[in-house]
Amino acid sequence: MQKTGLYALAGITLFALTFALLPTGGHVADTGATLSGVELKLYPSRDPDAVWSFRAANVESDPEQNRTYLSGLSGGQRVVKERDDQNRLTGREVLDARLTAPDLTIDGQDNMTTRQARITLVRECADIDLTGTDKTPVKIEQGRGFAAPVAEVESPFFDAHYEKLQMTFDFNIEDVDNSRSTTTSDLDTTERCVDGKRVPGA
Repeated sequence: MQKTGLYALAGITLFALTFALLPTGGHVADTGATLSGVELKLYPSRDPDAVWSFRAANVESDPEQNRTYLSGLSGGQRVVKERDDQNRLTGREVLDARLTAPDLTIDGQDNMTTRQARITLVRECADIDLTGTDKTPVKIEQGRGFAAPVAEVESPFFDAHYEKLQMTFDFNIEDVDNSRSTTTSDLDTTERCVDGKRVPGA
């Protein structure tokens, strides 16, 4: 199932139609809807070149709070439209990032929050483990990047422990608490990132 803004996916208006297509059951809650066993896509209005896709065991939509809760997640990924050196669309799409998390809450701006997540930036072969709290969760902000109170980064060229991290999807650090963060570089590594996979160098 696809949507423009996730609430078109699981909104009350479409629930009756969606229910007939589900492989498992669903029910209308006091406010909103609960769907089971769904595949969905998110087209962020603030990040028009990107498409997020997920499989979720359960999707709960709450229009009063203007948010959707996904649980039992798998297959999370971000695909972007490819652009050439002149910033022109090539007509191709490329896998930009993978997302692993136990659950996600998506707000009315298509931003996503959770207590814990792993983001893998494919082009950099970088695994980033993000940890948050109920008060300050991991946040994925469309059109910008992601933030977390604590992050552990593993990449071919360096490993790092970051606190109060704000990073873009291009692997650029926008903000970090330098006094509580550490980075270890491996200047002698021969490992390279090729097509999203780590391979030994020459």
